[in-house]
Amino acid sequence: MRHLLLTAAAVLFSCTLASAQRNITFEDLINGERVSGVELSHGGKLVLEHFTVTDGPKTTRFSLVKDLAGGKQLARYDSVSVNWMPVTEALLLQRGDSLVKINPRSGTQEVLARNLPKGRARMAPTEDYLIITRTQAGPKEDPDVFRIWEPDDRQPGWRDRTYLLRYNLATGDTLRLTAGPYSHYLEDFSADGRRLLVGSSRTRLEKRPTTVNSLLLLDLATMKADTLLKDEGFLGGACLSPDGKTVLLNASPEAFGGIGEHIRPGQTSSMIFQVLYTLDVASGKITPITDRIPQCIQTYNWSRSDGRIYFQAEDRDYQALFTIDPKTWKITRLPVEEELVTGYSEEAGHIAYVGEGTTNSMRAWCLDLKKGKTTLLEDSSAKLLEGITLGEVHDWNYEHSRGETIYGRYYLPPHFDPSQKYPMIVNYYGGCSPTGRTFESRYPHQLYAAQGYVVYVVQPSGATGFGQEFAARHVNTWGQGGAEDIIEGVQKFCEAHPFVDAERVGCIGASFGGFMSMYLVTVTDIFAAAVSHAGISDITSYWGEGYWGYSYCEVSTANNYPWNARKMIVEQSPLFNAPKVNTPILFLHGMNDTNVPVGESIQMFTALKLLGKETAFVAVKDQDHHILEYSKREKWQKTIFAWFAKYLKGDSGQWDAMYPPLDL
Repeated sequence: MRHLLLTAAAVLFSCTLASAQRNITFEDLINGERVSGVELSHGGKLVLEHFTVTDGPKTTRFSLVKDLAGGKQLARYDSVSVNWMPVTEALLLQRGDSLVKINPRSGTQEVLARNLPKGRARMAPTEDYLIITRTQAGPKEDPDVFRIWEPDDRQPGWRDRTYLLRYNLATGDTLRLTAGPYSHYLEDFSADGRRLLVGSSRTRLEKRPTTVNSLLLLDLATMKADTLLKDEGFLGGACLSPDGKTVLLNASPEAFGGIGEHIRPGQTSSMIFQVLYTLDVASGKITPITDRIPQCIQTYNWSRSDGRIYFQAEDRDYQALFTIDPKTWKITRLPVEEELVTGYSEEAGHIAYVGEGTTNSMRAWCLDLKKGKTTLLEDSSAKLLEGITLGEVHDWNYEHSRGETIYGRYYLPPHFDPSQKYPMIVNYYGGCSPTGRTFESRYPHQLYAAQGYVVYVVQPSGATGFGQEFAARHVNTWGQGGAEDIIEGVQKFCEAHPFVDAERVGCIGASFGGFMSMYLVTVTDIFAAAVSHAGISDITSYWGEGYWGYSYCEVSTANNYPWNARKMIVEQSPLFNAPKVNTPILFLHGMNDTNVPVGESIQMFTALKLLGKETAFVAVKDQDHHILEYSKREKWQKTIFAWFAKYLKGDSGQWDAMYPPLDL
């Protein structure tokens, strides 16, 4: 009897636990406290952790200083920006126009500067001066009737120029270092603080790329500037080696005459795909060092503590950490605990990093590179997801009919029952980056799964992170190859997974992905519903109207324009194929979108209405390319849910409640 009672109690306890679990909600994904960044102090003994707290429309921030060895909290700083000093175990805090040095162990403070000039300040490694990047306002026009000098002149602040100012901490003296018609920015300091690596950029509209960059090495003792690179296209950032003899550059494969390019004949490299190069200061020789790997470089540094290069890169739909030994140039992937590393800090044989994954929110870790041991620093996910049941996530790749692997993954609803038939939502990249393994994205896969959908994320041709040749397929195709990959992937996924109802499949994408939603429904009827957020309907109007329309078309329509590529630009534009649409499609757009103007949705919506097609258009007031304002983002998100519920579940209740029929 006692055994029976214990068994019954165990069953009751298990049922109570099960009932306490719930599915994830929109509020879970956006509210709460999350670790957002980590920084190691010089010497690597202390760690500075940054946090963001969201409570509805209110967002606050704070930072904690902890002992890395024992995890003891030493200090907390609310609503201020704090960072480590370069070579002293102390913090820098800018309070108004004052700069304060703080000892986190003792709490003592020292004012280093008062009446600091406005601008972004970086402290030299010698800690005796600052380089301040300041903005000089450009010439003004009549605000009512004005001339636009160049396409980018429509952008606020385009006429402004940045320049560099040296501020002596001992005397308070300032010295302007750069001037002229171009903006200048600080790339790096030499380890001894004597030299600055300075970049500048200018536009040249007559040739791709329309922005070119120069790189200077400025000696502060002699004020002599040596030009390392002049008007180089396709260039990103730069940093100096610890000995100052080499510059580490990131640039696209087309840079430097294409010495790092590995694509098929007839292809044009993606400008978004980034490769690391070295530049020998003495000889000027440039050598590609990551051109043979498929990963796309994101951020990097050349360590002054151990002399190695570290970088963060897209690795398929992951973001991982790597290191390079400059003696052998061997590249090694580092063992990390997150699928998507969003930031890192390296110091004295340690790497602290933050990241997330398909089933967890933000966490912070520290990897001891010598011992190979990883320590959990902060786990925001545990608290945020307490009592929540998530669906399982599985990788699913397929062999394309052309004989190659197309990668993807899928999410199952919580409490998944393989004997049931589920509707499915398909998501794909917007822009050129793969659809990463984020947890709290604006297109939250776990949240869709929690509402009873299988979610299939496919990585079609053109995404970075899968190698140069794969990324180059984005260029001068405008959806063609990518659409084929998505359609074949959906068909094969449904065949391989009988729990998916192939008659109830929807698709969603944003920006270029919004274009892809429009394009897909002009070439296939396999989708029962589609959503396009901030999508492009007419390549020509987008090319000419968006703030970055023509410059983004340097990536996607390289060396092609409306006057010399009419076949691609017209025939690939959804607007000119509107009569082929048979899928109900929802258009969502911020009314203040400067990237993809709202007219791109308006004109496709208008075309479909005139053609008697099933469509809807929901505009979001005072929002740009991303919907950020809390209450508007919530309604925007629920609009997506309601549209899919109407067409994939046959339940129009939520849609009719949000947008009731009007007797007009």
